[in-house]
Amino acid sequence: MKLIGIGGNLPSQFGSPEAGLPQALRLLETRGVRIKNCSPFYGAKAVPASDQPDFVNAVAIIETTLPPEALLSSLQAVELEFGRVRGAPNAARSLDLDLLAYDRVHTDSGLQIPHPRMHLRAFVLAPLCDIAPDWLHPVLNQTARALLAALPEPLGIWCLPGHSGRD
Repeated sequence: MKLIGIGGNLPSQFGSPEAGLPQALRLLETRGVRIKNCSPFYGAKAVPASDQPDFVNAVAIIETTLPPEALLSSLQAVELEFGRVRGAPNAARSLDLDLLAYDRVHTDSGLQIPHPRMHLRAFVLAPLCDIAPDWLHPVLNQTARALLAALPEPLGIWCLPGHSGRD
């Protein structure tokens, strides 16, 4: 299964993060990425904790024939279309697209798949559980549901009613 994380906490030319995330998914579909399913949107506090605005996050199951490196390039190109400027790690951003999983483990060209911190992030695991709770982490050999259950409380996330990636 191929999975991407999508999020942001700053407005873009497409509007608020809630308005922009569906537009980002539509742009990906013009770049050889088919969105099979997208979770509801979640609000999340910044990680690590800071005074920046809350994030909006979701996870999507995708289909593509692009190899991982080309897919990552497409994700980054869409981020640029949203005005993403890469600066300090964990900075506020208009769009963040992460390649979370790509069928199996990949460590080619310095690209680490599955994402090396996805199993620690409630803002990834909760939306993933909404669309693929039995997805099995290929390294940890645990389901998304089990990984989410293993996180310490409080999770710092909340479901945003009425929002999904297919809006």
